[in-house]
Formats: sequence, C-alpha cells, structure tokens
Amino acid sequence: MFYIHDLNISENHEIEEEIKVKQELEYIKGFTFRLCPGKAQGFADEKTKESLRTLKASTAIDTAVIAIVALQDTPHSEQIDYTGSHMPSDDELKEMIGYAKSIGLRVILKPMVNCRNGVWRAFINFFDKDVVCEPKWSQWFKNYAAYMLHYAAVAQETGCEMLIVGCELVMSERQEKYWRDLIGKVRGVYSGLLTYNTDKYQEDQVQWWDALDVISSSGYYPIDRWEENYERIHRVVQKFGKPFFFAECGIPCRTGSAQIPNDWTFQGPFDLEEQRRYYEKMFEESKKHPWMRGFVCWDWMSNYTEYPIINDGYSVYGKPACEVIKSFYQLKEEE
Repeated sequence: MFYIHDLNISENHEIEEEIKVKQELEYIKGFTFRLCPGKAQGFADEKTKESLRTLKASTAIDTAVIAIVALQDTPHSEQIDYTGSHMPSDDELKEMIGYAKSIGLRVILKPMVNCRNGVWRAFINFFDKDVVCEPKWSQWFKNYAAYMLHYAAVAQETGCEMLIVGCELVMSERQEKYWRDLIGKVRGVYSGLLTYNTDKYQEDQVQWWDALDVISSSGYYPIDRWEENYERIHRVVQKFGKPFFFAECGIPCRTGSAQIPNDWTFQGPFDLEEQRRYYEKMFEESKKHPWMRGFVCWDWMSNYTEYPIINDGYSVYGKPACEVIKSFYQLKEEE
C-alpha cells in the first residue's frame, strides 16, 4: 500500500515556516510498464510476466505503473474506443495486476488516451461553449468518464494502490467543472488514491488539485533546468498541501535529447552516455527536495527483448542508465 500520513511539523526552524504540506506519500520507485503497440492480446502471457520480472530485477522498482491506451480518431473526436483489439482484455489486465502484486510490486493503473492520427493527446480540444453540430466537451467527457469508470472498477477489484485519472490532457485542464465531476464519480467506484498526470510546465496551471490526493506530472525537464522547475512545483505543493511525484520521466539515447527529453521525434546520434548522465543528474537534483516523493520512469515494454541496447528510444534495458536507476532506487530503499 501507499501510505499518506501527517507530517510531524514542529517549531524547528530548519523547516521553513511557510511549508503548508501536511501530508507525505511513501516514496515511489516506479516504472511505466505497458504492452507493445499492436500486441494487446496475450498481455498476461509468460513473456509479459518475464518482462515484468526482468524490470523489477534490473531496476529495483517497488511500483509498476500499468499503462493502457484507449484511442480516439482525432483530437476533435468525441468517441473513445476502449474495447477494440488494441486493448488487453479485462481478464488479462486483472491477471497482470495480480501477478505484479504477487512478486511484491505496488500497482498504479494508468488509463491513457491517444489519437489514431498521431496527434499528441495534449491537443485534444473543443470549443469552450457547446455549439450545435460541432464536437463538444460535454460529449467527450461523458465518453471519457465511461472509459475511466470502467477501469476504476478494475482498479478497485484488483486492489490497485493508485489510479491516474488522466495523462497530459493539457487543453482539457481548463474544463475544471468537468474534471471535478469526473473525479467525484470515480471516487464513487474506487477507494484508493487518485492523481492526475499533467504535462511538464503545467503543474501551476491546474486549478483542481484539491480534488485529488496526489499531484503528479511528466518531468521531462532539460538537464540544466531542474532547480528552477523544482522551485515552481514546490509552490504548487505548498499551495494545495498535497504530495508530489513525477508520473513520467526519462530520455531517449540520442545526443541532444538531454535538452529536450520530451521530444520522442528528435533525431540525434545514438548516445548511451547522454541517457546515463541525464538520469544521474535528475536523481541527484531530487535529493535537494525531500518533499518530492518519487519517480516513474518511461517506459518498459511487455516485449522488452525487442528493445535491446542498440535501441535509441527511451528504453533502458541493458543500458548504463538501467544501473543508475537501480542504484538510486536501492539507495532509497535503505533510507
């Protein structure tokens, strides 16, 4: 389980007087685990379980974020497909959650949505006011709620420790009323911790963090820009009094990616050292901020053997960065 408990904040002047955070989340040593695109069926087969075991042994994680991805045709489509062949069956998903728990992992379930036409989910958008004969936020949120409530029930049945109710849906975040209504409905189905994974630089733009238990974001920050962003995020943590972790983070193995770690389309020379240095710096900077409660690295595929050391993407399998992650997570385990 994840434990959120009151911090013992005394009159000790070593603790800043303006600290408003009254809760602390047990540290998350995590990794996103997801099925390979196009191979949704067989999600609970032995190869997938082997991949999860290898992930745990290679990185010393204590938390698996199991990501599943529904699809809509374009960023302006109202319909969300979470029953097609691109999704694992409920039985397979439940089996994998149970298996993760059986090998000692906590589980965060992360239902995501992507666009079939390749446009990033952050650009899903509609008119602020419903207009006749135009796609509408009201219909999109109705369909999104059905999707999220389905998996909230799965998370409840399987005892997932946390549910992420959305990921990087930046254009939707201004629709505060819809988000608060959705979160309320999810709480009627799921009793665990709730968070929303906003995108980088957006932590101080979301106005409804108070409706959730935990604040989280995608921490794809340039290697030399950690401190200024930690300072900004800390102000959000203080304002809302919620714990914080990075629900995504990482870097491709390409020279130049350390400055734009979020850009999976950037093309640069294959560079294992750039990835290793980035992870080292990311973890080192976090030590200055004990209010920061963990990392979820991106990402580890169910068919991990197809992403060997020569792969220049975010994969860390067999790469020096993998040892950096393992060493850091083992150190956190000893604290």
